[in-house]
Amino acid sequence: MTHQFFATCPKGLEGLLYTELQTLGAQELRETIAGIYFSGDIAMAYRVCLWSRLANKVLLPMASFEANSQEELYDGVRELRWEEHLSPNGSLLVDFIGTNDAIRNTQFGAVKVKDAIVDCLRDFSGERPSVAKRDPDLRVNVRLAKNKVIVSIDLSGDSLHRRGYRVKQGSAPMKENLAAGILIRAGWPEIAAQGGALLDPMCGSGTILIEAALIAADIAPGLMRGSFGFERWLNHRNDIWLELREEAFARKKAGLARENLPEIRGYDADVNVIRAAEDNITSAELDHWLRVSRKELKDFVKPTHKAMDFGIVISNPPYGERLGEIESLKLLYAHMGERLRNEFQGWRAAVFTGNPELGKQMGLRADKKYKFFNGTIPSELLLFSISSDAFVQSRVEQDARFSKDADERREAEQRVKIENKKEQEAALSNGAQMLVNRLQKNLKQLEKWAKKNEISCYRLYDADMPEYSAAIDIYRGQTQPNRAPQLYAHVQEYAAPKSVDEDKAAARFVEIEQAVPFVLDIPDSHISYKQRRRNKGSSQYEKLNERPTGDLFSVQEGQAKLHINMWQYLDTGLFLDHRPVRLMIANLAKDKRFLNLFCYTATASVHAAMAGARYTVSVDMSNTYLNWARKNYALNGLSESRNRLEQADCLKWLENNDQQFDLILLDPPSFSNSKRMEDVLDVQRDHVQMINHAMRALAEGGTLIFSNNLRTFKLDAEALSAYTIKEISAKTIDEDFKRNPKIHQCWLITH
Repeated sequence: MTHQFFATCPKGLEGLLYTELQTLGAQELRETIAGIYFSGDIAMAYRVCLWSRLANKVLLPMASFEANSQEELYDGVRELRWEEHLSPNGSLLVDFIGTNDAIRNTQFGAVKVKDAIVDCLRDFSGERPSVAKRDPDLRVNVRLAKNKVIVSIDLSGDSLHRRGYRVKQGSAPMKENLAAGILIRAGWPEIAAQGGALLDPMCGSGTILIEAALIAADIAPGLMRGSFGFERWLNHRNDIWLELREEAFARKKAGLARENLPEIRGYDADVNVIRAAEDNITSAELDHWLRVSRKELKDFVKPTHKAMDFGIVISNPPYGERLGEIESLKLLYAHMGERLRNEFQGWRAAVFTGNPELGKQMGLRADKKYKFFNGTIPSELLLFSISSDAFVQSRVEQDARFSKDADERREAEQRVKIENKKEQEAALSNGAQMLVNRLQKNLKQLEKWAKKNEISCYRLYDADMPEYSAAIDIYRGQTQPNRAPQLYAHVQEYAAPKSVDEDKAAARFVEIEQAVPFVLDIPDSHISYKQRRRNKGSSQYEKLNERPTGDLFSVQEGQAKLHINMWQYLDTGLFLDHRPVRLMIANLAKDKRFLNLFCYTATASVHAAMAGARYTVSVDMSNTYLNWARKNYALNGLSESRNRLEQADCLKWLENNDQQFDLILLDPPSFSNSKRMEDVLDVQRDHVQMINHAMRALAEGGTLIFSNNLRTFKLDAEALSAYTIKEISAKTIDEDFKRNPKIHQCWLITH
């Protein structure tokens, strides 16, 4: 039976994926943005899942319909025969992509689809499936564009770029399918077939090396995966799947047994990433073939253990996302060019970079350039034929910053700093210059206010200019108690509306990256940039970037010291807009029994404890944040015996609570569908119930502080008329949030 399928891929790989699918035997191919439509039998879909080096997903569309309301979405999904795809006692996961006027939140859309499927199966059998965030029996993909909904079975499960071999990664790992696309575009399959070598002088955790080996040895990239989405689908044909796997294993065995396997080697200056590469290579069962070693770029030469007449040098060097990094990277690219010219004439070279201008530092003329996207970053693959015809003037010069004379080094560094400042200013676009002017104005005003009020952390900029939609926060903190505080900046992009072209939004963010270090004059290592993009599936709880623990620091707020993590999560551990609320709690907490619901990192509890609270209880579902809270307690010398932390669903905890408190902070998220919760939390829908439960726990004469950050929130005063309610929102908005007074709302509630 022939089906219509859709294979998704990163932007820029569509043409390569089209050719790959043709080679695999797919029919009726049609290219679109970030994917290819194709037809074939179920064996073809399995083959693509197993063999595609470029695809992210293989989807089997089931239905397409209009949905102008949440009811139409529910009804459209409900009408499908889900009993043919999922056992009533099985598990389910819904990926929902897109929004419209009726369905403004992807989590809400996923819940409506889940409800429709569950109700269908419950009506059919009397049983209902469960929801599984990991390894579900059936994964459903729903795409909403304008008012059109496409419902598909996700045959791949986890993205196909997750091969299964990566056990360690560096700070900015390249996705496996992007690495494969770069290798294919660079001509590696042809070079490997001819016995040519591949060398990577900056190999990182080894992704390019491993993907090159899989191509050269004819190894299916999906062989190492633990599972695929189709394996527990009710229409799965296990006989076909086992046959395809056996064929792939036979090809792998034959490929690795060939005597003419090409030489593949990688190098890196960082011993830690070399160890990560070794672990990944071992995980991929290629450690008998691939070799990596620590080596500085200046020492990169052609290996001498065997003759290597031709091959390709391929690498993904750093490319300096911010202007302050550019100067230091020019020398790196220049050294790489010098190595290629002196050691690898007659070879090919491929350099993948998000900053093609840096490629000009290599002293080589690129003969081909291909556009790609590395995530949301527009990038280019530069291809070189290394011969004297391609040589241009070398950019490698002696640099006084590396002199043995200390005075000479300092003078050179100061000179370069001044030159860089001028260069940066000259490079600023008109828009970036306007942003610089606004940041300088805000800094002049807020710096005085912060110093006067002994505030070490504040919001410098909050989308003051709509074109530059980001929040920029200043943190002054210490990495160690005996060290002077240092200045840090946290830059968080707001998701652009649908009306704004994504490429234009990305370009504006680059201008933000130019303006911030220019204005603040701090090292790039002290600036954390975080970008939100539509339909990427990122959550605020997702780790973004691993950095050494030494990069964490503490800040002072009132009497409290608080741990800040700028790099690993979307948020830093401290919501700056709630500073007045925390200080108010400190003023009220002496001798009080304090309850902190949805406590996050328990910063309010630290304030209460430091102000002399009788004891505190802090409740949150996240072990990550409760462990963070423990670090905050330890930083302030607070004992957990008097400051209890409870890992629990706050709503359930409140329902079962029999304790009384004198002061309660209730600050729930606007929306949550955490896997630990039995139901979805919607603050607008659920706030009356939450407040009623909290008031049961509030002692006579006590105070409940209720706050949330839903801009459209309306307090149901009628349903809460039994209590005395006083709105204090305006009093809890400090000078740095006056431009955005709807950042939160806040009420005092008493019996």
